[in-house]
Amino acid sequence: MQKEKSKELVHEKAPSRAWIAGIAGWLVPGAGHLMQGYWVRALLLGGAVWICFICGFMMGGHLFKFSGTEQGLTSILQIPPMIGNLGTGMLYIVCWLMGIGFANDTQQAALATFEYGWTFLIIAGLLNYLAMLDAFDLAAGRKS
Repeated sequence: MQKEKSKELVHEKAPSRAWIAGIAGWLVPGAGHLMQGYWVRALLLGGAVWICFICGFMMGGHLFKFSGTEQGLTSILQIPPMIGNLGTGMLYIVCWLMGIGFANDTQQAALATFEYGWTFLIIAGLLNYLAMLDAFDLAAGRKS
């Protein structure tokens, strides 16, 4: 009987501070850990996201956005990398509002580092998703 109880899944409700830490970690990379006092994790994870994002731009990378249905399949294929880019939070939103990094420039695409650049930009977003989940789990008490 006791083995059956240990096999049951325990559903705990996450406290509101966990949601706040997760959202803060998504908006500003490293902020979720910083507001909980995990300075080293904030520096390592947040710093890695910021460095990847900045290096991606310096390499001539391209940010992705959904461009509508006029292009058919091409625009649908831009959704997964756009979701990866969106993981950088405010970095992506500020670039989107300012129109930086979204141009389809043939000279930019001809750079030898262009593909490395947009790969770095996507990796920055995906890494920030992981950092955001780590901040959430720390605040919820699931991790130490």
